[in-house]
Amino acid sequence: MDVEEVAEELYGLRPAEFVAARDTYVARARAAKDARAAKAIAALRRPSLAAWAANRLARQRQREAQQFLALGETLREAHRTLDAEQLRAASGQRQQLITTLARTAGALAGEAGLSVSDTVLHEIEQTLHGVLADQDVADQWSRGRLVKTPEAVVGFPAVAPGAVPARQAPAVEAAEATETTEAAETTESEEAAEAAEQPAPKKKPARGEAARRLRELEGARTAAEEADGEVGRRERELAEARDARQAAAEAAEEAAELISRLERELHDGRKARQEARTASTTAGKAVTTAEHALRDARRAAAQAADALQGLEGRSQE
Repeated sequence: MDVEEVAEELYGLRPAEFVAARDTYVARARAAKDARAAKAIAALRRPSLAAWAANRLARQRQREAQQFLALGETLREAHRTLDAEQLRAASGQRQQLITTLARTAGALAGEAGLSVSDTVLHEIEQTLHGVLADQDVADQWSRGRLVKTPEAVVGFPAVAPGAVPARQAPAVEAAEATETTEAAETTESEEAAEAAEQPAPKKKPARGEAARRLRELEGARTAAEEADGEVGRRERELAEARDARQAAAEAAEEAAELISRLERELHDGRKARQEARTASTTAGKAVTTAEHALRDARRAAAQAADALQGLEGRSQE
């Protein structure tokens, strides 16, 4: 059995259809003695409604999905290199595009007969943030295989125009070059002044501006690191909350399935009990009839025996 083909089919189904179809394929694989496929298919998890809607978007709007994935690559690269100019350019597209795509995913879900609440729409947006920020999430989404809203990253830290200076190193190098040139010019002027025995004004090297820029750069980097740390903490908290919600949802689903199975068993048990009572009543009536018939037969037998005895006595006389 081709597990990849089965997974492709399963994740194209609506969430309510997923478990039954998956279990059917597991049973087929076991019947074919394909233990590897049975184990792999059984491990496939049913997607949440938000993940399913996001998957449907990736499957049915492939051109837009590829553009969105390319934007994610740009953002991740800019974030790694602290390229503020590139980050600001890409971030300008991000939220509007996410909002538009989330609404498109909601509309696609509606076409499949599933309504999407504001809460689910928000989860779709969070999923798309995760696609932009996390390569693994992007890979799963591109294949239409997301199972739940990403656990960690929900987006990138906001980049203000002056928060992370773009390409500051060249500016610093230029400032340092200026300092060197000015220092050399100052030395030459001083030597000329001494030769002419004339007082020359002392010209300080322009190091203050370069030092200020360096301090600004270090401060911006520190602020960015602290912001990243805060984002990481918030993401972990969000991940824990989502895990708890997912676990509760799965527990509720399992409980609902258990209740449904027990209700069916209870219905079957009640039906069997009623049938047994009916059979018992019928059997009881049959026993009563048989007892009456036996009593009549015994009475007739006794009468016949008396008659026979009487005849035998008269014949002897």
